[in-house]
Amino acid sequence: MVIEIGNCLVSTEILTGYFCCDYPKCQGCCCIIGDSGAPLEEAEKEALETQFKDYEPFLAPDGKQTIQQNGFSIIDSDGDLVTPLIKGDGRCAYSVTDENGNTFCAIEKGFEKCGGALRKPLSCWIFPIRLKTFSTGSTGLMLSREHLCSAAFKKGGAENIKVYEFLKEPIIHKFGEDFYEQLDQAARLLDENPSDSL
Repeated sequence: MVIEIGNCLVSTEILTGYFCCDYPKCQGCCCIIGDSGAPLEEAEKEALETQFKDYEPFLAPDGKQTIQQNGFSIIDSDGDLVTPLIKGDGRCAYSVTDENGNTFCAIEKGFEKCGGALRKPLSCWIFPIRLKTFSTGSTGLMLSREHLCSAAFKKGGAENIKVYEFLKEPIIHKFGEDFYEQLDQAARLLDENPSDSL
């Protein structure tokens, strides 16, 4: 089911489903598994360039080389603006993996140290919510049930943390406090009347 909040169409799975990252189990595999790079907004493309000196020290050598060769962003086969991937590997150029197999975002490491406009691409920060812009100008918020996040869906259920609750910070960052409050109200109504539409 989908509900409309403002100019957004929201899958009710985001309000009724459970999610909580289980990093010790996944080790950040969402940074290195996928057919394409992380989707970017136009403003994020600019921030990647202006904040380069802040996150450059955290980049893996092959990630830095990929960025130097391909640029801070590329257009993928679907025509979308995304982060570049390391050739022959599939890892995001901005990812870095330590000696224990834990993968982190170099952009976020730079943000934690220096601040800046971009913490990490919103598409990464708000995952497993996927955003889609329709021709009408409205935005769709859908839940991606990737197998790589199976442990996170289980942990969310065990700890009773809804998808939208876990992702409160990036949701507010993108859509504002009022939007989040409306999500919360809708979720409460669904809990009270699970068989009714809103």
